[in-house]
Amino acid sequence: MPKNPTGDAPTDLRALVAIDLGAESCRVSLLRWRNGNPEIQLLHRIPNGPIQAGENLHWPLDRILQGVEDGLRKAADAAPEGIRSVAVDGWAVDYVRLNPDGAPIHPPFCYRDERTVPSKAAADALIPPKDLFAQTGAQPLRINTIYQLLADKVPQYTPWLLLPEYILHWLGGQRAAEYTNATHTGLVDLATGDWSPAIFQRLGLSLPAAPPIVPPGASLGKLRGPLATLPAFANTELIAPACHDTASAIAAIDLDLAEVAYIVSGTWSLVGTLILTPINTPCALESGFTNQGEASGGYCFHTNVNGMWPLKQCIDSWSSVGRLIDLPSLIAQAENMADLPGIIDVDAPPLMLAGQMPARINAQLESQGLAPIPDFEGNEPIFARLLFQSLAHRYAQVLRDLESLTGRNFRRITVLGGASRNALLARLTEQSTGLPVSAGHAEGSTIGNFAVQLAASSHQPPAHEAVRAWAARLTQASSKHP
Repeated sequence: MPKNPTGDAPTDLRALVAIDLGAESCRVSLLRWRNGNPEIQLLHRIPNGPIQAGENLHWPLDRILQGVEDGLRKAADAAPEGIRSVAVDGWAVDYVRLNPDGAPIHPPFCYRDERTVPSKAAADALIPPKDLFAQTGAQPLRINTIYQLLADKVPQYTPWLLLPEYILHWLGGQRAAEYTNATHTGLVDLATGDWSPAIFQRLGLSLPAAPPIVPPGASLGKLRGPLATLPAFANTELIAPACHDTASAIAAIDLDLAEVAYIVSGTWSLVGTLILTPINTPCALESGFTNQGEASGGYCFHTNVNGMWPLKQCIDSWSSVGRLIDLPSLIAQAENMADLPGIIDVDAPPLMLAGQMPARINAQLESQGLAPIPDFEGNEPIFARLLFQSLAHRYAQVLRDLESLTGRNFRRITVLGGASRNALLARLTEQSTGLPVSAGHAEGSTIGNFAVQLAASSHQPPAHEAVRAWAARLTQASSKHP
């Protein structure tokens, strides 16, 4: 256990494993101790992405599970001292329905699947979005778990688990929903921090089908099954960190966020700040903000902005016809693109969908009376620059709303996630917002995952100071050992 919350070496020097589930790739990382200092190594990466199966989008659960097992076996080989704990974080809202044996009934749906269009309309007729937001603080987005559950064709009493917690359950852990992840479902009451029986009843959802909510850092038991026969996993604990990857990434920020806004940028860009008391006013609802659980008891107050998704979809479209794109080269070429047709709304609903993205972007341009970009080889940097410029413009709009709603004047923006490496987007964001932009750790979710694991070993629930102290220590260590 840590001697104090400032990041001294623990007395138990076994390794830790952090599994970070991303919408484009999943990662298995190992933390080991060298002369009392932590070292983090990325051991295994699992390609990911939604798969079209008939009319629906699913996640490749079998591939993810096989990759997790492969990564854990690598961890066992790399850590002869043994592994003390394993924790999993990932994207929110998606879940796995379980049969009586605890196995998946079918691969989990991707939140972008359009099956929730009618289910959200039906739910809105029963509970007006303004009432739901006032009670839960969660922006009533079509992708939320609440509308996905309603769209399911299996009986509502069928048990379910959110995706990161399902991985922990699959490894032998107890069935649970970690608090930060549960708040994304749209089913948690702000007043109690627990499931809202009234919402379940009003919508015809089954409360017994929902797992019990546990706090960040909770132990879900010991790793069991075939992996437990490996010596390194002889007595390994399964930990629910801040299971939502954004909450883990925010936990890794070693800054006072009173005057700092964050952008967690990947497939989505989450733009916001930390608050102690939720803001569930009609103005917050209208501005698109949400209140999600934070690792140390506060709230991540942010809005979802369409992030790298449109560009990733463009790259996939170009690759399908043999126009192979290297992202760093594309960003470098986009630097020199100055003659753009204009700015588009990156949050336009058609840009949230999969497929035909260059055509969708051109449709947005044409809807504003702007010239489309001819989609032929050589024009890819123009598409990229248009998206970066539009994204920076949207960030500035959100920041103004954020300052108005919180009453704060921000002095700085910190960017986390994969887009923290995008210097062009950072410069455009500085120009649009008038604020300096600093890059946080690209693997912030992994850092935060480890920080909660370490803090939880001596604080139940993890103390805010301990989580931040460990995050600072781990960030410093990882910068020395990339």
